[in-house]
Amino acid sequence: MPSSVPTLYRRGDSGTAILEFRDRLNGLGHLSDDAGGDVFDEGLDLAVRHFQQQRGLLVDGIVGPHTVRALDEAHWALGDRLLSFQVSHLLRGDDIAQLQQRLTGMGFDPGRIDGIFGHQTFDAVCDFQRNVGLTPDGTCGPATLAALHRLSRSVTGGAPAALREHEALLRQGSTPAGRIIVVDAGHGGPDAGCTSDLLEWSEANIAFDIATRVEGRLTALGATAFLTRPIDLDMALDEQARAEFSNTAGADLVISIHADALANDAARGVATYFFGNAATHSSVGQRLAQLIQDEIVARTDLPDGRIHGKTWDLLRWTTMPAVRVEIGYLSNPTDAARLSDPGFRDVVAEAIASGVQHLFTPESQD
Repeated sequence: MPSSVPTLYRRGDSGTAILEFRDRLNGLGHLSDDAGGDVFDEGLDLAVRHFQQQRGLLVDGIVGPHTVRALDEAHWALGDRLLSFQVSHLLRGDDIAQLQQRLTGMGFDPGRIDGIFGHQTFDAVCDFQRNVGLTPDGTCGPATLAALHRLSRSVTGGAPAALREHEALLRQGSTPAGRIIVVDAGHGGPDAGCTSDLLEWSEANIAFDIATRVEGRLTALGATAFLTRPIDLDMALDEQARAEFSNTAGADLVISIHADALANDAARGVATYFFGNAATHSSVGQRLAQLIQDEIVARTDLPDGRIHGKTWDLLRWTTMPAVRVEIGYLSNPTDAARLSDPGFRDVVAEAIASGVQHLFTPESQD
């Protein structure tokens, strides 16, 4: 695959990179008709969209950096390469997700099954190696793979990762008090996000205003709430940097606030996203997304865009449950009018805080 893809490839384009995309998608079983050569035709467009849907990416049929990265990760199978913890450049791939699945099924804790060989996965490999009499170096090589294949799953009663995540939530108590919650206002600084002639404020400003209101309410509930950025951020802050901030803070939850805009001004509503794709998902993240979505829909007139699993960087790189709330469309006159109203933004903030509160409340007491 190309080492870097500054260009966005889409239907109608041609070139040697298209041949590589075809070869990779064919090998993954997404492309049955490979007669298009180096032309990005309708068949390749459909295959790209199917792949993006399965991997929890934005489904737009465009092959950009995120889709290229996912294509590279998808071709690795457990045993294809030596897996180790590399601090400066974490290994990513489906082989790592398979390793995490195997370790989790045997009662070890590699953290969330996200296909990233991070410190928790390293610790889990070391624990496994100690248990089977191997040198605990945290590297998954031939001897460790052989031991993994010899042993069978020992955790029963449901998906092990979901069970572990749920148990961790129960141990945190029945209120948000004492929890660390990061509230991320999307975009900021030179990145204004979506803009619209219908609204004076940009997405970045709206997100920050709602985020500060959420922060205040969570603090009133006894939680320690952090914002990922100041209002006068003077540099672009990508999602991996926001995730690293959350991980360093030892957060229990992350809530990212955004708005949207489309060329079609009829689009409107609210949708909430959590970490997940066709193979795995965050069970607590999914529950939090549903709770927040239900609260916003119940308290406002925004149409219900439902919840969706995605593997966007902030959702994937955080080691704790994270959700992203897309509140309205700046391109829609009705949504823009709502978002311009401070009272409406206050209601949205209250809804988000209420969703968090419900997450920590046992269902029998909710």
